[in-house]
Amino acid sequence: MAAMSTARQAFGELGERIAERWLRRRGWRVIQRRFRSGRRDIDLVVERDGTVAFVEVKARKGPDFGGPVQAVNHRKRKQLERSAMVWIDRHGREADDYRFDVVGVLVDGAAVRVCHVENAFSLAHSA
Repeated sequence: MAAMSTARQAFGELGERIAERWLRRRGWRVIQRRFRSGRRDIDLVVERDGTVAFVEVKARKGPDFGGPVQAVNHRKRKQLERSAMVWIDRHGREADDYRFDVVGVLVDGAAVRVCHVENAFSLAHSA
């Protein structure tokens, strides 16, 4: 079972690298990878034109598991929101706009497809 966990982790890291490269090519600057807050993390924190996006990356080996946004359930959203609030408290700037994006990476053999969902869900707090 540990080997399966290691393989799953390696595949997730591959998905994050693909997503990061895809975002960089579209003008996003990576501020932080794998921001940790307790046991929670944010895969990527990126910035472009005064917008900071907290990015959840979902990598899949085939189309049978649903879309990337559907994979971010209510519990995961709450965890991302809490982590984002910690990040904002530590690193945020008043002039920045914040949002949550989801990047789905589908690896099907040698073919790779990326789906970037901007503003996938809202930060449920009042500043």
